[in-house]
Amino acid sequence: MTTPRRTPDWLLERIALGELPAAELAAARARLAEEPEGEARLAALEAENRDVLEKLPPSAVAREVELRAAQARRMEVARGSVSPLRRIAPAFVLVPALAVALLMVVRPEGTPTGGSGELSGLEPTRTKGLAPQLVLHRQGAAGPERLVDGAAAATGDVVQVSYVAAGQRYGAILSVDGRGAVTLHAPDAATGAVPLAPSGTHALPSAYALDDAPAFERFFLITSDTPFALEEVLAAARTVAASASARTAPLALPERYTQVSFTLEKVSP
Repeated sequence: MTTPRRTPDWLLERIALGELPAAELAAARARLAEEPEGEARLAALEAENRDVLEKLPPSAVAREVELRAAQARRMEVARGSVSPLRRIAPAFVLVPALAVALLMVVRPEGTPTGGSGELSGLEPTRTKGLAPQLVLHRQGAAGPERLVDGAAAATGDVVQVSYVAAGQRYGAILSVDGRGAVTLHAPDAATGAVPLAPSGTHALPSAYALDDAPAFERFFLITSDTPFALEEVLAAARTVAASASARTAPLALPERYTQVSFTLEKVSP
C-alpha cells in the first residue's frame, strides 16, 4: 500500500481556514485523514491559531507574524519585501491564519491559470476556485476589526492592508481616493512589481491612517504570473482616479493582469 503524500504546510493552513471550494476542501480533508498524523497536524494548527489570536498582545502577535513569515520563506519560496505605506501608523499586525474577507474581483474572466514554477512538486490551487484577494482590517478598541468591501470609514482610521496571492507570483498594491490622488503602497517606488508570497494571507509591514480625502478610498491589488513594470498600471490608475466612475471602474489593463479592488466609503466625522 502506498503511503499518501504528506500535505504541505501551506495547504494545511488553507484547510484549517476553509479557504478551498467545498468539493476541494472535502477531498483535501479526506486525503489528510489517510495520512499518518494528518488529522493531528490539522488539530495542532487550529489550536495554535486560536491560541495566538486569543492570548497574545499586539506586540507579541507582531513577533509571531515575523516568525511565521520566516518559516514560510524557508518552506516555500523566498518572499519578496513589501514597502511601508504612506502616512505610516503603528501596525496592528495580523497573523497569516486570519480568515480572509470576501470582496469584489474586478476582472472575473481571463485569470491566468498556469502553475507557479517556484512551488515545485506542489499542486497549484489557483485553478480550483481561488483568486487573489485584498483583506482589510481596522484597528479598534477591542482589537482588529475585519472590514467588508464598501464599509464605512473615517479620517484617522488605522487600516491594515493584507493580500492573498492565490498562486500569483508578482504584484503591486495602490489606492485612489476621492480627490483623484493615486498612492502606491507596495512597492514604495515605481520600479516594478514585488514578488508575492504564493499562499496564505500576508499583511503589509505597516498600517495606514486614512487622510481627509472625501468620498472614498479604493485599494487595488494587481497581480501577474510574470514580473511587470509599474508605469502602465499607474497610468491606468490615474485615468480611473480622474474619472467620474472612480469608485467602480476597473483599471484598463491588458488580460495578462488580474485586478481586485476594495473600497472604503468615507463618512464625515
